[in-house]
Amino acid sequence: MVSSIFPKLSYCLFSGRPISAQPCAYSVRSSMMLQKALSIMFRSLTPNRPYHAQWMITRKCNYRCKGCNVWREQDKKELTTEEIKRGLDVLKELGIVEIVLSGGNPLLRDDLKEIIEYASRSFIVTVYDNGSMAGDNIDTLQKADFVAISIDSLDPLKNDRIKGVKGSLRKALQAVERLDKEGINVSVTPTISQINLYEIMDSTNYFLKKGIPLWYCLYSYDASEESNQLFRIGKKNDEFLINDTKAMAKLCNSLISMQKTHSNILMTTKTLEAIRSLYLEGKRTWKCQALRNFFIIDHLGRVAGCHLHKPAASIFDLPKVWNSEEFDALRRIHSECTRCTYLCYIFYSIHSNVIGNLQLAQKRWKNAGIFFRKSNSALPSLKTQEECATCLGSRS
Repeated sequence: MVSSIFPKLSYCLFSGRPISAQPCAYSVRSSMMLQKALSIMFRSLTPNRPYHAQWMITRKCNYRCKGCNVWREQDKKELTTEEIKRGLDVLKELGIVEIVLSGGNPLLRDDLKEIIEYASRSFIVTVYDNGSMAGDNIDTLQKADFVAISIDSLDPLKNDRIKGVKGSLRKALQAVERLDKEGINVSVTPTISQINLYEIMDSTNYFLKKGIPLWYCLYSYDASEESNQLFRIGKKNDEFLINDTKAMAKLCNSLISMQKTHSNILMTTKTLEAIRSLYLEGKRTWKCQALRNFFIIDHLGRVAGCHLHKPAASIFDLPKVWNSEEFDALRRIHSECTRCTYLCYIFYSIHSNVIGNLQLAQKRWKNAGIFFRKSNSALPSLKTQEECATCLGSRS
């Protein structure tokens, strides 16, 4: 598909002439972006294939968040750069469109730049940071489609208490400002809990006024019955448990209303309606689509539908087992599971068919300006563009 379209589009955008010899730097970048866009669209439209993968590429973390287990159970072992690249090749073959690189803190890996650059050729790539390192690693993050910064409160003392580190809010706000200034698509990801429930709208308005998109997380803890679950994330903390269900439903209503005029709220109405039903009526309006539309990979390359369940395979064996009876049985187990309220799992369960996948991909492109806004910072200067046109003209 790509190869049949490309020859017709091989024109320099400035000279209007076909590229007859070595292409200019601008046309090469444009071609690569077009290839990625077409590849993503093709995978989004292919039925019965997974859409989203979250890869915890490291178990190392430099924060001490109160509601998290990761920093309590750190592990220095992790896959090599080349092993992760092999795994990314497997994910592309399987049909994955979006990939989230998280941890721990993925920026604690020295090879993250190389991993992002490799992944960005094939996927919509999001990198998570707790706010401590992104601002000092602009070069590493240039090829990421999104960088998500965790900010749970605009109250410095409260945010520091949640994160377990002093100065966390100041550092995170500086990271958001610098990433945005450098043309990197940055979003803020507050984790909604009882401790910050009544200030989420204020935080939302604050960042929307600055043109910063928001993606929300929802406090949840691991209530797993599996003794050998993939890994543990959420730690039970009564202070975070949302007990004011009416306030939570009101927040969902407010965000649904704001979406009509603010595209930078990166949640869908369907997802917010589902959360509202969960808190008002205790009703789950979705079936978990783990191992159908999404799955999780740990720092050792082990795969599970979600982190609450035991590893089902190695990432390198996925193509062989994806359509197996064993995986079909696991999918049935996941579809009946009601153990968690992790918002990312809910989101990719609600949006789990071909139309939903394409809508998600289009929403990502629109909100992030992927292939357009971000690439502007990498375009040649006007003088260079004119030189490209002159050069191409002399070769035609």
